[in-house]
Amino acid sequence: MSDTRRRVKVYTLNEERQWDDRGTGHVSSTYVDRLKGMSLLVRAEADGSLLLESKINPNTAYQKQQDTLIVWSEAENYDLALSFQEKAGCDEIWEKICQVQGKDPSVEVTQDPIDESEEERFEEMPDTSSLIDLPTCELSKLEEIADLVTSVLSSPIRREKLALALENEGYIKKLLQLFQTCENMDNAEGLHHLYEIIRGILFLNKATLFEVMFSDECIMDVVGCLEYDPALAQPKRHREFLTKTAKFKEVIPITDSELRQKIHQTYRVQYIQDVILPTPSVFEDNFLSTLTSFIFFNKVEIVSMLQEDEKFLSEVFAQLTDEATDDDKRRELVNFFKEFCAFSQTLQPQNRDAFFKTLANLGILPALEIVMGMDDLQVRAAATDIFSYLVEFSPSMVREFVMQEAQQSDDDILLINVVIEQMICDTDPELGGAVQLMGLLRTLIDPENMLATANKTEKSEFLNFFYNHCMQVLTAPLLANTSEDKPDKDSSLGPTNSSTICPDNYQTAQLLALILELLTFCVEHHTYHIKNYIMNKDLLRRVLILMNSKHTFLALCALRFMRRIIGLKDEFYNRYIIKGNLFEPVINALVDNGTRYNLLNSAIIELFEFIRVEDIKSLTAHIVDNFYKALESIEYVQTFKGLKTKYEQEKDRQSQKLNSVPSILRSNRFRRDARALDEDEELWFNEDEEEEGEAVVPPVEKSKTEDDFPDSYEKFMETKKAKESEDKENLPKRTSVGGFKFTFSHSASSANGANSANSKSVAAQTPPAGSNGSSSKNTSLSTTVTSTKQGSLIGLVDYPDDEEEEEEEETSPRKRPRLGS
Repeated sequence: MSDTRRRVKVYTLNEERQWDDRGTGHVSSTYVDRLKGMSLLVRAEADGSLLLESKINPNTAYQKQQDTLIVWSEAENYDLALSFQEKAGCDEIWEKICQVQGKDPSVEVTQDPIDESEEERFEEMPDTSSLIDLPTCELSKLEEIADLVTSVLSSPIRREKLALALENEGYIKKLLQLFQTCENMDNAEGLHHLYEIIRGILFLNKATLFEVMFSDECIMDVVGCLEYDPALAQPKRHREFLTKTAKFKEVIPITDSELRQKIHQTYRVQYIQDVILPTPSVFEDNFLSTLTSFIFFNKVEIVSMLQEDEKFLSEVFAQLTDEATDDDKRRELVNFFKEFCAFSQTLQPQNRDAFFKTLANLGILPALEIVMGMDDLQVRAAATDIFSYLVEFSPSMVREFVMQEAQQSDDDILLINVVIEQMICDTDPELGGAVQLMGLLRTLIDPENMLATANKTEKSEFLNFFYNHCMQVLTAPLLANTSEDKPDKDSSLGPTNSSTICPDNYQTAQLLALILELLTFCVEHHTYHIKNYIMNKDLLRRVLILMNSKHTFLALCALRFMRRIIGLKDEFYNRYIIKGNLFEPVINALVDNGTRYNLLNSAIIELFEFIRVEDIKSLTAHIVDNFYKALESIEYVQTFKGLKTKYEQEKDRQSQKLNSVPSILRSNRFRRDARALDEDEELWFNEDEEEEGEAVVPPVEKSKTEDDFPDSYEKFMETKKAKESEDKENLPKRTSVGGFKFTFSHSASSANGANSANSKSVAAQTPPAGSNGSSSKNTSLSTTVTSTKQGSLIGLVDYPDDEEEEEEEETSPRKRPRLGS
């Protein structure tokens, strides 16, 4: 057959319980014989020879595993497996098997050993004991016993019956007595058989048998049997490790004997599962599920018993925080809590809640604050693990604690600042601990897990706390490593001559990269708080110094920080970038990178491509005005030519808008509605409105009432007439930041040559506000004002930031005089 989905491999289980490959073939078309039932045929691809012919018996237990595997047993020692190349082929054959046995194809095992109908069927058989007839427990029968135990593992029904026989006859204790006899006699063959027997009994996956095998009386003998693996030249020494090397340390004496016994048992069984038993194969993936459950419930019981003993836990906390406790004792106490919290993960959610609330009431967080600042690396690492359990359980609980603590303590000893300092001072060359702590910090400052809390003000309160008390600690290494490099924003394009204090130390570079990753997260999720912090600290300029680092990953982190800021498309940030000329270090990095096609090159180009695609006009104008000469030679992408095109298109649109408005309004500055600004942005604009590069709202925007015209209209007209005679330019004056400033020195007469006389006469005829002119003059003025209202134009407005700009126009285009001054 040519259908690849039904290509299959046939496996048989050999005497060593290993699967042998019998060959590859196709599942042949099955045939139906009413007398014999349905059979499966598998033929070899090469010559068509028959690899397998198997009748589907209605009582055979077939098991489907991992979507492409069907396993079953045809006789006591003859186990088969079909491994399909594709899931579809496995599903097709599985459906036919289930059809013959009258089962739903959704099941994974066609014959359930605990099904009542199965039990009844075996009870009705005349001689059920003949199915599992246990040999007498003596040395001469060990080989027979081993064969019996290993033969039933592939059949769920026979495993169940053998488990019942072993349980009813007290057989396991008799086997362990034989083990002691064989070991005393150095009977290697008998010990090897006992290894197979005990391992097989474990794989029966029966909890009642585990209770016997893992009792204090039997468990060390069980471990002893498992030392004699026939595949090993020398037996392992597991008992020696468990009795001599592994020492049980009671940080506080445990008076409850049952609890102590349970702890010992759990440790030993965990050792059996993790160390002694081999990793189960794909055909044995469910054989040890009950063993896992046995360990799980033991841990639940241990946690519950310890949690209920308040005297014990109180004593542990008291010694942990006592300054007189020696370092070794404190290390043991912290490791105890670490294991205690790890065990708690086995609890049900409601019980886990009660567990962590108990720890919180006893003072786990103040205790962690003390031990996390200690010099011992093991203690700090264990404390970090405990802290991670608490943050994962309830970030709000940790946040509430640190905010209450801030009212009573100095910033230096706040828990979050202790965590940040541990991150900064991590001595691991790979910063493994710092990475873990950074993840915990990100969880604590993530607004997403603040929204689900009952306290609706948690987000604002905690972020205010974090930025007031902790942010300066987090950014201290970043600011320290960029403190001496302050590139001049007016310097020419090219490699900067200023001193670059970029960290060449790899560990420091890694730390700064972690801090930048956290700050980038803040830009995305803390828009208001991080915006104020960036502006106050001029943080982006400091970050972009790292573009000079020899560590490309750090330069990319700095670039990613800027990219996330630009990705917000916030004009407030755009003004900051333009005023600070902050594209220069990015352009320098692109130019210095040369023709190398690497990640840095692609990331920088993607930044500019985003600006082009999103058509961020202010940034586009700034880039083209200031850097296009350096970028125009880059032709392997069309990004920069596209930016130039966008810039010129916008320039044309502005020119057309300018020509479309009345001449008396064309040269005026326009005010944006203050209500469109956030309060924090308005404060920032007011502080910096005397700086160069301020954004100007396009001419056609919002309406203004007649009352908004300045009272000094007559004085304005006199100033305007004086300046008109000096004005010789025909286009709006372009500033260094790429925007267009429409100054009052550019009169209507100079803007439009054809209409200059007309416009000039209108301006000349317009009287001062409140004067008694002729009726024709009054009509002209009223017409001008009316058109302002109807066209939603704001004109003739005086601004504080226009002061002295026109007076300095010829020497510096940055400043203009205030109108009417």
